[in-house]
Amino acid sequence: MTGTTTALLRHFADLRDGTHGHAPAPHERDRAAKERLFESSAGLLDGYARAALIEINTALLLDTGLISTTGVRRDEDGGLEARWELTWPEQRDAGVDPIRLHAHYGAAFHHPHLRGATVGDWPLNVFTDEQAAEELPVLRAIAAADLHNLVFRCGYRIVPAVVEGSER
Repeated sequence: MTGTTTALLRHFADLRDGTHGHAPAPHERDRAAKERLFESSAGLLDGYARAALIEINTALLLDTGLISTTGVRRDEDGGLEARWELTWPEQRDAGVDPIRLHAHYGAAFHHPHLRGATVGDWPLNVFTDEQAAEELPVLRAIAAADLHNLVFRCGYRIVPAVVEGSER
């Protein structure tokens, strides 16, 4: 199995069992325990999320982008979130969202998910560095899909590598 299918199996097993992260005891099913797992997951993903955005910045934005992160924080609905965003001059000038990797654990959610600024949810069931590394292709796909959708909204001119003629 690939890391992607293994992550889906963990996700579906959590839904089936009413757990998150193979919690060993019923008290571990409570929201506070799940939030601690989310905080750990976001920390484990940090380097991989940055790597996915650095790849886009280097290859497509010609190193004109800036990566910002929020760390784990409360969202406006009382859930938790962590964001990694890539902004660059053409995107800001076009007034469109940045490329975003967004880990979120909504207040009413059973467990956390990943998404982009324009891309929907993917399960976030990461509890070890190995599992976080297996999410790198998903993070890359979310970032690439976000960029594609942003180009669709406002045109290819927001991608410096294309404007400069360095596409392959």
